[in-house]
Amino acid sequence: MKSSNKKSIFIIIGVFVLILVCFVMSIVFTNIYNNTRHDHYFLGSEVFQAESPSNDKPGVYVNAEARSSTWTKVFDLEKKGSTEHDHQAFTFDFTILNNTNDEVSDFVFRLNFRHKVFLSSAWNGSLEIHQNVNADAVTDTVPDLREFNADDYDLATVTIDGETLIPLEPGDYIIYHPSSSDNAKEIPIEPHEGTTPGFILYSAIGTDIKDSTLDLNYQFHRVLTSEPLFWISMAGMALWLIGLVNIAITSAQIKKYKARHERDNIIINESIETFTGFIDAKDPYTNGHSKRVAIYTRMIAEEMGFEDEELDRIYYIALLHDCGKIGVPDNILGKPGRLTAEEFEIIKSHTVQGGEILSSFKSLKDAGEGALYHHERYDGKGYPEGKAGEDIPLIARIICVADSFDAMNTNRVYREKLTKEKIINEIEANKGKQFDPQIADIMLRLLKEDKIKIG
Repeated sequence: MKSSNKKSIFIIIGVFVLILVCFVMSIVFTNIYNNTRHDHYFLGSEVFQAESPSNDKPGVYVNAEARSSTWTKVFDLEKKGSTEHDHQAFTFDFTILNNTNDEVSDFVFRLNFRHKVFLSSAWNGSLEIHQNVNADAVTDTVPDLREFNADDYDLATVTIDGETLIPLEPGDYIIYHPSSSDNAKEIPIEPHEGTTPGFILYSAIGTDIKDSTLDLNYQFHRVLTSEPLFWISMAGMALWLIGLVNIAITSAQIKKYKARHERDNIIINESIETFTGFIDAKDPYTNGHSKRVAIYTRMIAEEMGFEDEELDRIYYIALLHDCGKIGVPDNILGKPGRLTAEEFEIIKSHTVQGGEILSSFKSLKDAGEGALYHHERYDGKGYPEGKAGEDIPLIARIICVADSFDAMNTNRVYREKLTKEKIINEIEANKGKQFDPQIADIMLRLLKEDKIKIG
C-alpha cells in the first residue's frame, strides 16, 4: 500500500512537471517566433499584378496596383526648350496583406529600381532614400515626403513646374518604414487584414516600374494562446486537476475505509484475544501463549513480504491456533507428569476440534488452517493428517515455528525454559524435519538480530 502511494505521488509530480515543461516551452516557442524577422523577396511580376493574392493562400504578400488616373509633364532636364510631354506620373498603392492567423507587429520593404524614376510623393510612413550622386552614396530619411524641403537634406533633387522631385537612378532604392500614428495605423496588421501605403512616381512615357523588385522584411506577434503547446499544456492541466480531484476523493474514501477497518480490527482483535484468554487461562503455565505466537507469526510473515490486511489476517489465524484446547480437560492440560497414550491422543485432538470450531468463521479466510495443521511436520511425521512439505498450508508452517519457539522460551509444568543457545540449536537441528527450512532460517535471523527476544 505504501509503495503504491509513493508510486502515485511520483506519477502525479511527474505529470505536473511534464505539463509545466509544455507550458514553459509554449512561452519559449512564442518568444522565439515573435523575435524572428522574416524576409520575402518579390519579383516585379509578383508585386505588380491586377489582383491581390487570394485570402486562401497563407503568408504575407505585397500587391501594387497603379491608379487609372495619371498625368504627364515635360521634363526638359537639359534645358533644350522642349515642350513635348515625355514623362508620365503613376500613383501606386502598395498593399501589405497579412494572410495569417498572427498579427504582423512590424514591417519594412525595400523597392529596388531598374530604370530611372522620379519620386514625387508618398504618404503615411517615412522613406529612407538611397541615391548614388556622382559616384557617392547618399542616404536620408524623410519622415513625410508631402512636407519635403530639399534644403533640409543632402539628396539630389530636380524641380519640374514648381514641383520638387527626387531622381532615382537604376540601382537606387527606397526603404519604406510604416507609421504607427493614430491617423495612419499601418502597424500592427491584424490577422487577415492589410495596410496600403502609396507613392507617386514619374517615369519616361512608355516605361514603368514593373521590372523593379521588392524585399519585404516583417515580424509577427503571436499571442500565447495561438501556440499549440499552450493548449496541450492547458488540456493536460485540466486532466491533471480532474485526476488530482479524483485521487483526493479516492484517498478520502480510502482513509475513511481504513479508519473503519482499523476500528473493526480493534473489535475483532479484542474479541479474539478475549476468547483466546479463556483458553490460555486453562493452563497458567502457558498464559499469553496465543498472543505471543501470533506476534512471532506476524513478524515472520512480514519478513516474507506480507503486508497490511494480509498481515492482519495471518495474525488473527495465529491468535486462534490453539482454540481447540477449550475442549481438552484441565487436568490433562496441566498434568505435570508424563501423559498416557490415551491422554496424548486427547491433547492431539485439539487440532481437529480447533479446525471444526473455526470452520464457521467465514469472514476470516482459511481461519481453520492454523488450528488444524500447526502440529504437522515438514517431514510428514506430524498430526492430525501427516501432511508433509509444501502440502502443509503456509500459515500452518509459520505457526509451527512460532509455536515451537514460544514453547521452548517459556517455563512449562514439566520443565524450565531453554537458553538462547539451546533454542537456536534446536531450530537448526529440526530444519527440514519439524520445520520448513526457509521459515526456520527467518526465525533464526530474527533471533540472532535480537528482533525477537529470548528470555
